Amino acid sequence: MSFEMTSRERFLRMYEHREADRIPICDNPWRGTLARWIKEGMPEGMEWETFFGVDKIQAIGVDITPQYPQIVLEDTPEYQIVKTNWGVTMKQPKLLDSTPEFLDFTITTPEKWEEAKARMKPTPDRINWEHLKKNFPLWQKNGQFTQANFWFGFDVTHSWMSGTETILVAMYEDPDWVVDMFNTYLDMSIALFEQIWDAGYHFDSIHWWDDMGYKGSTFFSLDMYKELLAPVHKRAVDWAHERGVKAHLHSCGDIMSFVDTLVNYVGIDALNPLEVKAGMKPLELKKKYGDKLVFHGGVNAVLWNDTEAILEEIRALVPTMKENGGFIFSSDHSVPNSVSLETMRAIVEEVKRLGSY
Repeated sequence: MSFEMTSRERFLRMYEHREADRIPICDNPWRGTLARWIKEGMPEGMEWETFFGVDKIQAIGVDITPQYPQIVLEDTPEYQIVKTNWGVTMKQPKLLDSTPEFLDFTITTPEKWEEAKARMKPTPDRINWEHLKKNFPLWQKNGQFTQANFWFGFDVTHSWMSGTETILVAMYEDPDWVVDMFNTYLDMSIALFEQIWDAGYHFDSIHWWDDMGYKGSTFFSLDMYKELLAPVHKRAVDWAHERGVKAHLHSCGDIMSFVDTLVNYVGIDALNPLEVKAGMKPLELKKKYGDKLVFHGGVNAVLWNDTEAILEEIRALVPTMKENGGFIFSSDHSVPNSVSLETMRAIVEEVKRLGSY
């Protein structure tokens, strides 16, 4: 196409499975990656999306936590140990691109959950109204795609509130408790975003994180997914679709065995990040579900520090994935700090070339 679209127009065309001027390009560089790019010539203070001329999704967040007091328990030059508003004790390294360590959890029994649940009320103060009032008109004026970040499901329950072992065991031994947690999280998200919607701040999609896989497998069986979690996912998707809004799931790991249920029962519109290094197969999924599902990601992050290898991967992937729309270019997780400014520039240039219609 000879004219340039706005980011919102591009994204909506992909969701409609139609061609655009080009495929959208967006990603999530690490903090250390951004610091490296600044050292290598990107102007400090400039958004990386502006520098590279790529797309940015504007996200709206809300607070669904039990709002436990946030306390710093230990502070050193290397790390902090904090107790979060989820009641979780975490060790947070101060070095760039470090991963937090989860030390202790408050909500490890149904009784403790009931105490936390009583604190989770969808009051208006859990929404940053000033941020919306200031920024939403600018997003609309600039033609930017807007998403509502929901917060519910397996991943955030085990990682942010109760711990992986506790939740996995409970899914087998006390499924009613776990399903109540899933649904309460979703109830909070829906109640808060209904307030936002009713106030006139309309978004283009809902998005939620629910990592259900790791390398080569899922955390639980397809049968358990269908019984415990898929109905909760479907309820979120139905809520979005009732408002003409798209539903976008982020699930790391190998969830190939779940995709058919996600498409034909849950009804998601988009799937991210298609983690190739864990076992996801983007080209196979495109062939099977390309008329129903938007694929966001699927470009192996392991290759991004090797310019020739990643360009070769892009050439093998993008021409097929972009057919009839339905593709958003990004890594299959995030952009690591091994990726130079020069390499990222070459990636963007090649994607714009191959991803144009």
